[in-house]
Amino acid sequence: MIKLADGVVVELPTSEETGFQVTVDQLDAAVTERTKMLLFVSPSNPSGAVYPPHQVEAIGRWAAERGIWVLTDEIYEHLTYGDAVFSSMPAAVPEIADRCIVVNGVAKTYAMTGWRVGWMIGPADLIKVASSLQSHATSNVANVSQAAALAAIAGDLSAVHEMRTAFDRRRRLMHKLLNEMPGVVSYEPEGAFYCFPSFKGVLGRSIRGHQVDSAQRLAEVILDEAKVAIVPGEGFGAPGYARLSYALGDDDIEEGLSRIAALLSE
Repeated sequence: MIKLADGVVVELPTSEETGFQVTVDQLDAAVTERTKMLLFVSPSNPSGAVYPPHQVEAIGRWAAERGIWVLTDEIYEHLTYGDAVFSSMPAAVPEIADRCIVVNGVAKTYAMTGWRVGWMIGPADLIKVASSLQSHATSNVANVSQAAALAAIAGDLSAVHEMRTAFDRRRRLMHKLLNEMPGVVSYEPEGAFYCFPSFKGVLGRSIRGHQVDSAQRLAEVILDEAKVAIVPGEGFGAPGYARLSYALGDDDIEEGLSRIAALLSE
């Protein structure tokens, strides 16, 4: 996922060769004189794409040369699979540090979603202003949550490695089952815990009397008829796609996808 802060969304490529990665040429084509910031997420929610280190560096240098701020979300940094390697943009391009903001937290790596603990790293003057705003807007994180988060990040990553092994198995299972569905094309995710398949081959059909012309409508029909929840891609700037999470048990993945497959096969 990559966006420009003046509202321009860079179109996601869909080929197996590039997955959902964005090239510098695409950024050049999308940037305007009003562009102030680049929003960068790798590993990506929703696509599961992971930018290789050389591409992270190229995008960072692109932003540095143009004086564009970068907000990079690194919350899935420890959830990569296969040959995919996480790379932090300010580490790869130190000269961008004065115009870079890193956000992260314990929700994904440490499975502490409900604790609502995160952090931001950036230039000292910006962090000072952001802290003042945050303290008046939402007060502070509960003491017990802070203590639990410190215990998590101070410990080793052995439990995270076990969790990643399970996610790796589940992503391959979900990817396989999605690609067996008629009209569905799924790019194999490299990180995070989402598949982001294209349902464009399904659109335009009538399913159990419901005309399905968008992923939004398809999600509604799947929820009503198959009792399975998916997130339509329209909310991510990617119409025709939908996000499915494999952060659940293997049996639940098989059951949910079998219901969708049965519905789409009618």
